[in-house]
Amino acid sequence: MTGFKQALGITIAVASLTLIQSTSGGATQTMRPPGVQAPVGTSRGGGFTEPSPLDFNDHDGYVSLFDGASLKGWDGHPKFWRVEGGAIVGESTLTNPSGNTYIVYREIEAKDFTLKFEIKIDGDGGSGFQYRSKSGLPWLRNIAPNVMANAGPVNLNWMMTGPQADFWPSRVYTGQFYSENTPMGILAWRGQVVEGFGAARKRLMGTIGDRDRLGTLVRTNDWNQYTVIARGTTCLHIVNGQLMAAMIDDDPASSNNQSGLFGIELEAITKVSVRNIWLKKLS
Repeated sequence: MTGFKQALGITIAVASLTLIQSTSGGATQTMRPPGVQAPVGTSRGGGFTEPSPLDFNDHDGYVSLFDGASLKGWDGHPKFWRVEGGAIVGESTLTNPSGNTYIVYREIEAKDFTLKFEIKIDGDGGSGFQYRSKSGLPWLRNIAPNVMANAGPVNLNWMMTGPQADFWPSRVYTGQFYSENTPMGILAWRGQVVEGFGAARKRLMGTIGDRDRLGTLVRTNDWNQYTVIARGTTCLHIVNGQLMAAMIDDDPASSNNQSGLFGIELEAITKVSVRNIWLKKLS
């Protein structure tokens, strides 16, 4: 009987630490024995707490990549890039065409990070924010003769290869994960969660929402808040608080998974403005 009494005592002790559920008036209530505290992460009433609401202006742990007044740290073709109204501005016109060109931030490389910035397109052209990217690599796409005549020979230091958080409000590309200057191209369209292995394969694992409906959250000719989260093999693109695309590339040798530079793209005939660029670097 001694063994039975010991077992019974353990059972009673364990039961005394177990949350007791009771029903009163059709509502379930959570009760605890005296002296037992609520688990960490739950409210005093027993419900789980919500995360803090989005604060795009929270810069705790971040560093600024743009001083708002100069292109200090940035490197791009002076025919197309300037500072205007507290923003980095890239502009390509019919009389001053740029083709694909980039302005590169030279002072920081990163692999794992959270990046916040505001971006606006005037007109129908496109842009994007490069990350984990390299400059100086051979350019694989054609360059129009009028661009070559206007901009001069290709300066590979102003061309970027690597992941891009796409931004093209007049088309379906805004928010997608694009691999610039590689055969991979578009890996995760807006509204998609994609798992892949470099250029070898990619598979749709789930959807975030309808591509066109998500597009209604993108502001044309106005400022948009853009957040890029890169952790290990996973990259998330968030526009105006809405997740737009998630890409997981499990190939450790992929260009998507290397530490690299940040930069802004100018593409087609358009004007792009970027401001409030903040980076929280983890590695």
